[in-house]
Amino acid sequence: MAEEAVKALEPNAELLEWPKKDKRRLLHAVYRVGDLERTIKFYTEGFGMKLLRHRDIPEEKYSNAFLGFGPEESNFVVELTYNYGVNSYDIGSGFGHFAIATEDVYKLVEKLRAIGGNIIREPGPVKGGTSVIAFVKDPDGYTFELIQRGPTPEPLCQVMLRVGDLDRSIKFYEKALGMKLLRKIDRPEQKYTLAMIGYDDEDKTTVLELTYNYGVTEYTKGNAYAQVAICTDDVYKSGEVVNVVIQELGGKITRQPGPIPGINTKITSFLDPDGWKTVLVDNEDFLKELHG
Repeated sequence: MAEEAVKALEPNAELLEWPKKDKRRLLHAVYRVGDLERTIKFYTEGFGMKLLRHRDIPEEKYSNAFLGFGPEESNFVVELTYNYGVNSYDIGSGFGHFAIATEDVYKLVEKLRAIGGNIIREPGPVKGGTSVIAFVKDPDGYTFELIQRGPTPEPLCQVMLRVGDLDRSIKFYEKALGMKLLRKIDRPEQKYTLAMIGYDDEDKTTVLELTYNYGVTEYTKGNAYAQVAICTDDVYKSGEVVNVVIQELGGKITRQPGPIPGINTKITSFLDPDGWKTVLVDNEDFLKELHG
């Protein structure tokens, strides 16, 4: 009986090695805004992002824009979606913030203030530390943390999400997506613990910051923030891995692996145990779509 159990686990053990071998990075975060031109103006003039792509799909009544600090082939970007006639959204209590690394937080805050940015935490060192940070809200109410840091290839450096069981979430992102736990910080005096997870060091790439507030196991998702996208060399195999991990830790497949009708980019999507959505996108198809 024991031998049969071991044999049954062997294929999964091999399959679960796949995310660590795969070629992955965070591609973009998708969220909804009430005025696309207003947000593009704020991000380009205030944060210094570049508008990389802009498309209008009138038959489906939406427009979207991709912005970031470098080309989509190498950098993490934001994908802003405007649905015709919808000018506000509920961000919910679960989404935390995006973060931007800059060499001078004080200078960036003054630039943002000058164009009407809502500074919700003035620049200065973190409590009990030396890192200089500030927080600002964009015109739709999304929070951005500004972090003082030396030159980096990826200034758009974090997506923060709140979770109900941090250890479960870490395990999920390690096993289902092949991410590495970069650091874990407990702040008992402020009653929270956070974990930084990703595919490379924090000063080199975008990471997820998962935050657990003591005693809080559920959050509202709202209808504003949608998902992150991650690239993979094999959507089908990656989907199999996610399915195995979901059976162990929770979550839900929301789209089986396969091509999107019309553009043929292969994707799969799923919810983590807290309901946060991730889309896995085929590497080659993503590049074809970019250059098509």
